[in-house]
Amino acid sequence: MGEVHQLLMKHGLAEVRRSLAGDDKNARLCIEAAHAVLSDEHSQIGIAHAGFAMAALPHRRIQETVWERDGGPIKLLVESGLDSSRNPIGVPYGAIARMILLYLQTQAVKTRTRDVELGNSMNAWLTAMNISVGGKTYQVVREQARRISRCRLTFFNRTADHEYVSNGAFVRDAIFPIEHSASAQGRLWQEVVRLDESFYQSLLDHPLPLRDVAVAQISNRSMAIDIYIWLAYRLHALDRPINVTWAALRAQFGPGYKELRFFRRDMLPSLKLALSVYPEAQVVVDESKGLTLHPSAPPIPERRIAAR
Repeated sequence: MGEVHQLLMKHGLAEVRRSLAGDDKNARLCIEAAHAVLSDEHSQIGIAHAGFAMAALPHRRIQETVWERDGGPIKLLVESGLDSSRNPIGVPYGAIARMILLYLQTQAVKTRTRDVELGNSMNAWLTAMNISVGGKTYQVVREQARRISRCRLTFFNRTADHEYVSNGAFVRDAIFPIEHSASAQGRLWQEVVRLDESFYQSLLDHPLPLRDVAVAQISNRSMAIDIYIWLAYRLHALDRPINVTWAALRAQFGPGYKELRFFRRDMLPSLKLALSVYPEAQVVVDESKGLTLHPSAPPIPERRIAAR
């Protein structure tokens, strides 16, 4: 258990706020996030495809129409879809895109069907995840949903002897109301969306359980989401401690950074936030060398997964 979690359990939220937060905004976020996870009594489960632990979407809008992410044994290509005039729509990116995908994946695994109900259900879930679907956020959510529904995916899974290639998409069928039509008012999407069959089957074969309350605390920080998913995937599978250098972390989470020092500066706050929502994680941070990952319990106990 991390230091902030131990302090919260020993001294309580008010005292830790006074003694640790100060003027450090990220420290305050970490304290509140850690307290929310420790106080959670429901332990609702979310699901991500395990492949996203090694290869994720871009953090910001990109001009290219193909996004490539190489995570060692896993490589992901995301190709922008086209509109009816053959113009590229763009690759999905950022925290909102990740949250929409988490909802689709979680519901598909829980219901064991490719058809996922949206409408009020998704609005309620996004609100529970600290994303208010209104104002400027309305357009962001709609745009990312549109990009997700049109893009194409290629997963490469490499072993010593073979390379397995899976072609598909996130979504097979999706119909969006035309924005200027009367029926579109107040609607982001249709009531049901059907996931791509290949993606759905791969998701059932490789689900990664996460804690909903943890995701809710980091829902507006795309790098923190990626780090949390990566840690949830890696730590419980370790049989011994391993070292991960900052250079390796940059290749994983920030390949666009030319200088390592700037990547380290920007990653540290997201890393601390991700660790604050994963009390079971045993990770030692060395700001000059990198991370030491120790075998740790998963965020969702295996007995709870089996019960589901």
